[in-house]
Amino acid sequence: MEKLKLERKLKKKLKKGFWLYSPDEKGNSLMARPHQNEKDYEAYKNGEVRDLFSEESRKERHASKQKLDVPIEVSDEVLKEYVNKIFSKEYRNSSYQFLLDAKKFRDTKVAYYHFLNAYKVQENGDDSMSNVCCLAADYARDLLKIRKKRRKNNKKRK
Repeated sequence: MEKLKLERKLKKKLKKGFWLYSPDEKGNSLMARPHQNEKDYEAYKNGEVRDLFSEESRKERHASKQKLDVPIEVSDEVLKEYVNKIFSKEYRNSSYQFLLDAKKFRDTKVAYYHFLNAYKVQENGDDSMSNVCCLAADYARDLLKIRKKRRKNNKKRK
């Protein structure tokens, strides 16, 4: 197999990017390596692959994040029902507790909103949003850890 030869600057640019083919009907994309593979390089020249970290991608991610940031409130029973539908048995209680705690504080509420908005979208038929629900629970856990750490540091200073 012959090695693909490209200009140094072009190869460097292609190496830095994270290149993906357009998504299929489920939203899944294949990764491309245009700096190594000739077929992927041809797809890059034809505009069939896109850089995940390009300016357009950042704008798309920002717009989708804006949709998840919309404030929404539900009762604790409804939240428990949502968590039971999304998570397997071993993660239900801890995830539910993280989301309840995140609901209480202003700086952690964003994770709670992300979970609820992603669940609503997932309920309407977009199965890929169930991953976002799981990530929102993890995000709530991380934000609560940061909050707890800040409170400890502030108490030590006084």
